[in-house]
Amino acid sequence: MPVTAQLSRLFYDKMGDQVANELVNWFNAVDATYRSDLRDLNENNFARFDAKVEQRFAEADAKLEKRFAEWDAKWERRFAELEVRLEKRFGALESQLFALQAEVRSSIAESDSRVLALIAQSESRLHALIAQSESRLHAAIADSHARLLQWMFVFWT
Repeated sequence: MPVTAQLSRLFYDKMGDQVANELVNWFNAVDATYRSDLRDLNENNFARFDAKVEQRFAEADAKLEKRFAEWDAKWERRFAELEVRLEKRFGALESQLFALQAEVRSSIAESDSRVLALIAQSESRLHALIAQSESRLHAAIADSHARLLQWMFVFWT
């Protein structure tokens, strides 16, 4: 906001209106020049400041990008190492699991053969008992039939 210089009335009376107005105009011109120069100086300083801030932000961005790249590489390496360790452990566990599976299958096969042998023995014993029971039953029926015939003869006579 420009300020217009004014002088006292006494100065106007002693120097005259024309000289006092020239002096006021000169003060105003000097003030405008200084204001213009100050504005230019401030704009230049702000431009330099802005450029430095941009440069520092760019440097900070570059540092952050570098650190993120390092962190990414570090974590990728750690994940790769972890993956290798897990593959080794899971490989060992997998081989143990296959060994256990083979043992279980062989145990099941042995158990199946034992169960089948026991079933065969039980079937043979059952067939023997059935045959024995049949022969006893046939003998008992034959004996009953013989007695019945004896009693029939006794009743007929």
